[in-house]
Amino acid sequence: MSHKLYFSNKSFFTNGTPKDVFTRLSKAAEVAVRDVLRVKAGEQVLIITNPDDEAAPIAMSLYDAAGAAGGKPVLMIQDEKTQLDFAEKTVLAAFGANPEVVISISSGKLGKDAQGIANPYKIGGKGVGYDHIFHLKQYGEKSCRAFWSPGVTIESFCRTVPIDYAALRAVCGKMSAVLDAAVKVHVTAPGGTDITLGLAGRKAKSDDGDFSFMGAGGNLPAGETFISPENGTACGTIVFDGSISINTGDMLVQTPVVCQVEDGFVVGISGGREAELLLDTITKAENNAILFEKEGKLLKGQGEVYARNARNIGELGIGLNAQAHITGNMLEDEKCFHTCHFAIGQNYDEDAPALIHLDAVVRKPTIIAIMPDGCEVPIEKDGEPV
Repeated sequence: MSHKLYFSNKSFFTNGTPKDVFTRLSKAAEVAVRDVLRVKAGEQVLIITNPDDEAAPIAMSLYDAAGAAGGKPVLMIQDEKTQLDFAEKTVLAAFGANPEVVISISSGKLGKDAQGIANPYKIGGKGVGYDHIFHLKQYGEKSCRAFWSPGVTIESFCRTVPIDYAALRAVCGKMSAVLDAAVKVHVTAPGGTDITLGLAGRKAKSDDGDFSFMGAGGNLPAGETFISPENGTACGTIVFDGSISINTGDMLVQTPVVCQVEDGFVVGISGGREAELLLDTITKAENNAILFEKEGKLLKGQGEVYARNARNIGELGIGLNAQAHITGNMLEDEKCFHTCHFAIGQNYDEDAPALIHLDAVVRKPTIIAIMPDGCEVPIEKDGEPV
């Protein structure tokens, strides 16, 4: 049975992508399916994408690769979604079939889950509430493994996916161990960043390209170690001088964006046009949270919680993919060597819900972990791993 969805000789690509790019894309998709996800014969593979000249061809190449590996791929296409949009109900319903593998290849975002936000999913009615059925299946039930690539391009996918994953996993593991043991981390950078974050009780996660077991997942391109700070502990200044995410997409920073942080929240934003757009996105998330509660899309009292967390410092990540560059595409930018990034909004520990998660990049950071005994352990110096 052939799983070929399109033809290399009569290019699917509307921009006339040459055959050599088609070949590179096919090889990168094979690496993703074989080495990252390790798809097995008979496994259900759900692929969700958009009708986009970049995302759709990648999704189709993954469909072909999953079929060639013996999987049972299904491709779903929905319109592009932003940070504040909802996924189509049909797409969310597909998770009810319990696919073993999920791939989201989007020009924007997968989209939020209205039902999950209004009434968070809980396993057996107890424990942590998940605001998206995807999160429930992956992190809660651990019934699937996955990767997601918001804003991915063909060129980036071909360049950054076929890498040395053994080397990446080694460096990610080393950094994660240091962050796990630390109670604080101090980040400085030449652009003016100087901030301290509490880490006690938090555990680091690694986007190291090993998504071969149930419950595993991350981005492709892979290449970062990241952690959610203790709520209410971040304090200092962050100066974003690489790129930032906003509601409508990502952008390179021309005028650095300065964020003042107190007690875990952004209390001031200054700079140029980029700062204005970042503040506008945060303000929309705050306002929408209050509106969603009034409309019954959030439980009573949760509108204020979601609005407050729109300014939360939800993540510190360290880029470790040597093939990644800062291009104005956050999916790749946050994996770039010699950078770190912070996220404003929702965290990864499910205790600071928000309608946004806005990543933004800092160049050439020096990152010092502080241990329980006060000992300082350097993780990076001027963007170089120590």
